[in-house]
Amino acid sequence: MFFEPDRIPAIREMIVSETEEQRRKALAKLLPMQRADFEGIFKVMDGFPVTIRLLDPPLHEFLPQDEEDIKELAATMGMTYEKLVSIIESLHEVNPMLGHRGCRLAVSYPEIAEMQTRAIIEAAVNITKAGKTVKPEIMVPLVGDVKELKYVKSVIVRTAEEVIKETGVNIDYYVGTMIEIPRAALTADKIAQEAEFFSFGTNDLTQMTYGLSRDDAGKILEDYYARKIYEFDPTARLDWEGVGKLVSIAVELGKKTRPDIKLGICGEHGGDPSSIEFCHITGLSYVSCSPYRVPIARLAAAQAYIKNRKDNSVEAGQR
Repeated sequence: MFFEPDRIPAIREMIVSETEEQRRKALAKLLPMQRADFEGIFKVMDGFPVTIRLLDPPLHEFLPQDEEDIKELAATMGMTYEKLVSIIESLHEVNPMLGHRGCRLAVSYPEIAEMQTRAIIEAAVNITKAGKTVKPEIMVPLVGDVKELKYVKSVIVRTAEEVIKETGVNIDYYVGTMIEIPRAALTADKIAQEAEFFSFGTNDLTQMTYGLSRDDAGKILEDYYARKIYEFDPTARLDWEGVGKLVSIAVELGKKTRPDIKLGICGEHGGDPSSIEFCHITGLSYVSCSPYRVPIARLAAAQAYIKNRKDNSVEAGQR
């Protein structure tokens, strides 16, 4: 949604900006687009909570590579072709999934988080004025240290409160994080001091725990299956023993700090029956998955409840 074709030019301007002033100029173009996006979502989801993850792209993927596109962007930015090529090359990362993305973007460029927060809260205000109920949940991705979350949260809260004061419309919003770095799971008690909810990003958490890329795993896994090292693809089905232990630790630690913390998972595991059963047993309250997997996820959630309910004893089954 953020990367629709009509907004790619402004996104590119934002990424290659050398100054905060240039970046804010590009963000001003994106603000109304984002606000309209969120208004549409809130309108449809009337009364239901909506979790919005802050911007989390590997930046270089959105930069032009074609010579004509680079020349066009250079003209827009008022710089030479050679200068822009140099900037594009400097933004290239060897391992972008572990690079300048997630909350790290907001730490380096807080104005990006400001824009998205303003778009979210302004949209919530507009839809509230239209008579609908809005429950925005703002999620900060890729947190590994509570200090990161504390800093980004301060930007979010300051911006949200500014909008609420400007409009005179009170919006109940929540700020949480995606647990997708093993360190975050192991320090979840500290992170829960700032986070009102955890969404376990099991795609990245699995990759970082295994040191295995889900994009390249297919080249390796057949050999592992043949030698009976792995019984299943850990990027498709949640590994209860390893990755699951990190999730369980984070749940326990998070609840110690914040007993009412909201817990769920986000990623392809959210549509896998075995993974859903793990979530039920561990005490998570929701799963998020691709739309086409929702029917399977709903059925698997019901089956997990029946299979693991406390009164599901032999005697109860015989009755």
